[in-house]
Amino acid sequence: MVVSLYTVRVVLSALGSVDYGINNVVGSVVTMLAFLGNTMASASQRFFAFEIGQANYRRLNKIFNISFSIYILLALVAFILAETIGIWLLNNYINIPVDRVEAANWVYHFAILSFILTMITIPYNALIMAHEKMKFYAYVSIIEAFLKLIIVFVLSVIPYDKLKLYAVLTFLVTIVITAVYIAYSTKKFKESKFSIQWDFKLFQEIARYSGWSLFGATTSVLNNQGLNLILNIFFGPIINTARGIAYQVNAAITSFVNNLYSAVNPQIIKSYAENDIKRQTQLVINSTKIAYTLLFILSLPIIIKTEYILKLWLGNEVDPHMILFTRLVLLFSLVNVFESPISQAVRSTGKIKKYQLYVGMLTLSILPISYILLKLWSLPEVPFYVMIIVYTIAMFIRLQILNSLVVFPIKYYLINVFFKLLIVSLIVSVIPFSVSSFLGVNNFSAFIVVSISSFISVLFVFYFLMLASNERKSIHNYITIFLKQQFK
Repeated sequence: MVVSLYTVRVVLSALGSVDYGINNVVGSVVTMLAFLGNTMASASQRFFAFEIGQANYRRLNKIFNISFSIYILLALVAFILAETIGIWLLNNYINIPVDRVEAANWVYHFAILSFILTMITIPYNALIMAHEKMKFYAYVSIIEAFLKLIIVFVLSVIPYDKLKLYAVLTFLVTIVITAVYIAYSTKKFKESKFSIQWDFKLFQEIARYSGWSLFGATTSVLNNQGLNLILNIFFGPIINTARGIAYQVNAAITSFVNNLYSAVNPQIIKSYAENDIKRQTQLVINSTKIAYTLLFILSLPIIIKTEYILKLWLGNEVDPHMILFTRLVLLFSLVNVFESPISQAVRSTGKIKKYQLYVGMLTLSILPISYILLKLWSLPEVPFYVMIIVYTIAMFIRLQILNSLVVFPIKYYLINVFFKLLIVSLIVSVIPFSVSSFLGVNNFSAFIVVSISSFISVLFVFYFLMLASNERKSIHNYITIFLKQQFK
């Protein structure tokens, strides 16, 4: 996390606000496609984890090979669309200074190449996740952080167009990480040996499931990139820079929660495969409580001391919109943290059409609503408020769909998880906000005091007010499992 934040600061300084904003709009195709890849990996992971839960490794190998063929086909189709329609949209609708159009095209083409590698890697990543090899991911993260530091060094010493150079170097990092994932999976798992296999019925099942997963992922990508483009059209690349900084902070903080969910998600799927719905329900409820508490502990000091943190990180290049956007994105993440366990429980059933269709179309409505509201009020923070509201509504729809597939205690979840977490959050926030107001300064000592008061108050109140005695015991077990997975 520290390396990631440091490299962002240096890259922002090397590129400048305009080029960084261009990279955020155009080069964020890489981020977008990485998200798409992760979502599709979750789709494959569902099939892999299900077969592992039933110890059917012959069928697992067949599923792997058919999945690989599907993703190659999807990659080719997406590549053709991106290099025709996508390049036309880039050169005709994106708000880019005339003298930086060529560099923007460099960023775009290398982003598409990264996409191809991402799609090829999906089945291998999914297999690693299904086998719960979380320690390997930690090692890869270290390698990736080291490579990002090399990028920073090269940018500072080579006298070439920084934006073009950054696009090339980022692509080279993608090549290395892709090779590492494929090499590890091929060596560790026999079922990852590729061979041409065909089973039309199995292909239909996987294609149908992957297709609806792709639809859901695409709506999320369109939503994310669409908002970036709308902000670019209304306000220019400087606002894209502010948004990009906010999401970098958010990514650093939410990475801890994502690691937690990566450890729990295969267990949710395997519980369904073993027909243990009671255990699956407890996993959904308890993992949500733990994840929200962890995210709230990390986010609260940042929300209170956003201005100081950004100035400490970026120096004097802090725009007021960066401060507001960072706070709003962290609040959005606190709302959206409820999504993953519910989504995994739905995915475990294999019946995701209704879920992806309803939730996808609802979240996609953020784009037209934001556009209309920006026409009425030219305030760049408007889309963030729309996102928070729409995703809150989406959570209720997710619960209803899950309950239609498995017996899920919606009333208990809403009262004892969702609303209780929000109410307790408001109560707990009073203490660190009061401490910050009392200190009245923005320096490192004040940040440390606010962070300690946040940590103690959140942990104490959440642990004793949110959890029953049996749930506290379950948390001890989850932490033990998580630590073993990290260090085995």
